[in-house]
Formats: sequence, C-alpha cells, structure tokens
Amino acid sequence: MLPQRSAPSATFEQATALQQDIADLFAVEHFTLDRPYPGYIRFNGQLLVDPADRYDELRRRFEQHGFTPWLRRQEGELFVVGMPGVIDPPASDWRINLLLFLGTILSTLYVGAMGEEGFTGYQIWLGWPFSLSVLLILGAHELGHYLAARYHKVPVTLPYFIPLPISLFGTLGAFIRLKSPATNRRALLDIGVAGPLAGLLFAVPVVLYGLATSDVLPLPTGQPYFLEGNSLLYAFFKILVFGRMLPDSNNLDVTLNQVAWAGWIGLFVTGLNLIPVGQLDGGHAAYTLFGRRARVFFWPVIIGLITVSVFFLTWQWGIWIVLLMFLGRFHAEPLDDVTSLNGWRLLVAILTLLIFFLVFVPVPLRPIFP
Repeated sequence: MLPQRSAPSATFEQATALQQDIADLFAVEHFTLDRPYPGYIRFNGQLLVDPADRYDELRRRFEQHGFTPWLRRQEGELFVVGMPGVIDPPASDWRINLLLFLGTILSTLYVGAMGEEGFTGYQIWLGWPFSLSVLLILGAHELGHYLAARYHKVPVTLPYFIPLPISLFGTLGAFIRLKSPATNRRALLDIGVAGPLAGLLFAVPVVLYGLATSDVLPLPTGQPYFLEGNSLLYAFFKILVFGRMLPDSNNLDVTLNQVAWAGWIGLFVTGLNLIPVGQLDGGHAAYTLFGRRARVFFWPVIIGLITVSVFFLTWQWGIWIVLLMFLGRFHAEPLDDVTSLNGWRLLVAILTLLIFFLVFVPVPLRPIFP
C-alpha cells in the first residue's frame, strides 16, 4: 500500500521529463497521471537493470524531479509509482533518548531490588544484576536494528527505552523508529531480524547462567505466587541445567534470581517481537517472504491469542490483542518491492519464523492461589 499524500495533479510535462530521464534504467511503455492518488504518476514498463544494484540511481533521478519512486509488481505487471515529494527525515532530539534510558536504568534497578532481602525501598543498587542483564539484552536488540538500518543507509532514530517501575519487568521494552521506508525486501529483512537475533544472542547465555546460579526450592505454601510460563526453548534450558522439568512431582521449582528473571524476560520479549504480523519484527520477516500475502497471518494470530486467553483463563493477552489490532494490520513496505530475497536471506527469514515457535510463551505468568 502506497502512502497517500495530498498534492496538485501531476502534469504531462512532468511525466514526459521523468520518462526521458530514466530511459536507460526503466523502459516506459505508458504512464498514467494522478494514479493511484492525485499528484502521483504511474509508469508501466520493464526494468533494464537489476534494481538491487541500481535502485539508488533510479531514486536519485526521480528526486531531481521532486518525486520518490515506489517499484512494484502486481498481477504480473511491473510499474514504478512516482510519489510527489522527496523524503526528508526530520532531526531527532537525542536528549529524549538519554532521559528515557536513564529512567529505564532506575526503574529496572528498582524492580530488581524489590525481591532482595533487606530492601527497604531506597537501596535500588541491589537490583544491578537484573538491570544490567535486561538492559544488555534489550540494548543488543535495539542496537541490532540500529546498525542494520545504518548499514543500509536508512535514516533511523536512536533507541527509545520505556521505563515502567510499577511492573515485574521494570520496562515496556524499547523501540527505534525508521524515518524512511527500507530500500528493498533485503534491507527490510536485515533491519527487522537483526534486533531479535542480536537480543537472543545475549538472552541465551544470560538465562543459562541465571538458571545455573538459581536455587531449586519447594514451592511456596500458604501464599499466592506466580509461575513463569514455558516456551519450548526455556523448557529445554531447564531440563539441560537441572536434568529434569521443573516444577516437578515433588513440588520443587527453580526460584529465579535476578539474572535468570532478566533472561526469561529476554526470551519472552523476543517471542513477542517475532509474532509474524504487521509492524513487528516477525511481521517484517513474513512480509519479505510472502509479500502482501503475509496479511493472512493476522486473524489466525488474533484468534489464537483469544483462544489461549479463554482456555487458560488468563487476561494477559488482552492488551496485546488490542495493540495488534492497530499494529498488526499493515506491513512496512519497502520502496523497491520487486527485488526478492537472495539465498542466504531466504534461509534467515525462514529460521527467524521458526525461532518464534521456540521462544513464544503461550501463558506468560500463571498466578497460583493457595
């Protein structure tokens, strides 16, 4: 779906000048003014070059005439749409990113310290193992996105961390914002999957070390408590570290220390981001594989989350379902949607979607009441 922009009607002279200027890159068979929206120009024809190598040159020539090219193939028809205007990314204020990051340090320190013996509400430094671990995972995730975007020369903001001290996580996570669409599907995949893969690279050793240094104790009696949910990967890690699945038949379970809890959060957040819909990282991977057909995942995901919520009597997916109704309907489309994934990227996209099934937690936290 092309972005809509209000603009005066395109002129025959503009279209003719553009056609002549791109003649060695794109052989125009015919053009249509004001399509798909007023001010746009649609050129139908054939590419004379590999867009993976020459799209930047095509874009440069369109921009000289005050347009941005969107390269598309639809129902076997190849065309370039000239969108009126040149993308001019706005400047960002890094001070906002710094303040949010410092706030997230404080909030994760507080949450990490809450479970420590002797904590009175002021010694938040006691939570440094949790804070350091969770920020390492989230930081790696966002840095992966950021570096991939910079590599592909896509304008991007610094990470925005979101503090949330009144929670078990200490944060709502972090995000970066692309100031321009990705160049093609290859760039979109690289930017999308670099985050969760980089975060997972740190989350795995963090959760393994955390489990190995946590105690196995009897489950609490006479008081309510939470059981953290299992993904396939997390369940495997518990079996790997303890030699059995926990909790076991003797009512023994691992009591997560700060590092283990941060590692669990890292795996959980990775699973959320890899849900294959819309603007999520998994949605980017799905789009690069299936194009607009990736929309078919939306309603199965929504219905699946509703089913899990009803079957397990958990409210935890309610807010996420509402968010997905806004974030999950539309995918981020690249400027050049014709260039396909090359061999190794195809494998990375498939692997990323498989990782989703390994790290997704159907029931994140299960309250137990005596």
